Amino acid sequence: MAELYVGLMSGTSLDGADAVLADFSNAGIAVLGHASCPFPAALRAELLALNTPGGTDELHRAALSANALARVYAGLTADLLAAAGVAPGSVVAIGAHGQTVRHRPLEFDEVGYTLQLNNPALLAELSGIDVVADFRTRDLAAGGQGAPLVPAFHQALFSRPEMAVGVLNIGGISNLSLLPAGTDPDGTVLGFDCGPGNALLDHWCQSHLGHPYDAGGQWAASGHVLADLLGSLLAEPFFARNPPKSTGRDLFNPAWLASHLLGLQAQPADVQATLAELTASVCAAGVQRHGNSIGQLVVCGGGALNTHLMERLAAHLPGVQVLSSAQRGLPPLEVEAAAFAWLAHAAVKRQPGNLPSVTGARGQRTLGAIYPAQ
Repeated sequence: MAELYVGLMSGTSLDGADAVLADFSNAGIAVLGHASCPFPAALRAELLALNTPGGTDELHRAALSANALARVYAGLTADLLAAAGVAPGSVVAIGAHGQTVRHRPLEFDEVGYTLQLNNPALLAELSGIDVVADFRTRDLAAGGQGAPLVPAFHQALFSRPEMAVGVLNIGGISNLSLLPAGTDPDGTVLGFDCGPGNALLDHWCQSHLGHPYDAGGQWAASGHVLADLLGSLLAEPFFARNPPKSTGRDLFNPAWLASHLLGLQAQPADVQATLAELTASVCAAGVQRHGNSIGQLVVCGGGALNTHLMERLAAHLPGVQVLSSAQRGLPPLEVEAAAFAWLAHAAVKRQPGNLPSVTGARGQRTLGAIYPAQ
């Protein structure tokens, strides 16, 4: 009998939402369907604005944005289930991550906070399905970073018995999972945020070309890397920190980039090329510093569709097979949504969803709060 869950994900790229329908009935995960939709322009602009402190009536605007996001999620879920011919009553739960607008773990009072805009109660009401949300805060309460949360799922899906594998998700922020070979009895899964992924690339492309992203990395490939600018960007202390570590638009945002561009006279394409090299460099450095025994790097997220970025990763990692997650059975834009279906399944079963070796938490914890449909 099928054991169906929906996973919803809208990441730091702020380009829209992805949904998958997943079946957990055979001691694994089978993705049965995928749907996606862009954010309405006004919602995207408001979510982007809420990533930066300031402005008027932030609490009011955040609450209304959460409601709007829940409506997007509900519509996308309905479309997904209709295309699959599945009734809402057949789905055990929806895993809905929400939209991260602040992520400041372990700061200020030794716990810090992470904030994902969402209205899971409204989503449960609109969809008629139980919703699991608020995945990060339980890990924070246990002394962890609350991120990244996907390495446990990556281990379940992508680990191989004969070799160590890296899984690199390049969304707005890039995060890396390092999976030991299944035959390694002493192997420990590691995972951490590397730094910017597509967030700065998309911002620069939108600002100068009016396009939401650099399709295939063609614009970046037309430019030249500015060595002095790249060196300035790589001097950011976050890159030198050892894991556990996580980050977001709190650090890697347009203001951060602008601070490094002050007084610089450069062609926009050259800045784009340099930003692509920054993403490739920090991701490759994460592999080289902490996972230099891996034989394969599986890339997912929107960055896996950026041909230039994939080529630069391969150039930085000779001897490592760099491939898209599609070559391992799951298309790049479905992986993170599938991860939150997996985390929702774990929450319903009261199984732990975090890995202390990744987040630094004091132990494994069941993640997420359940909002019943009835």
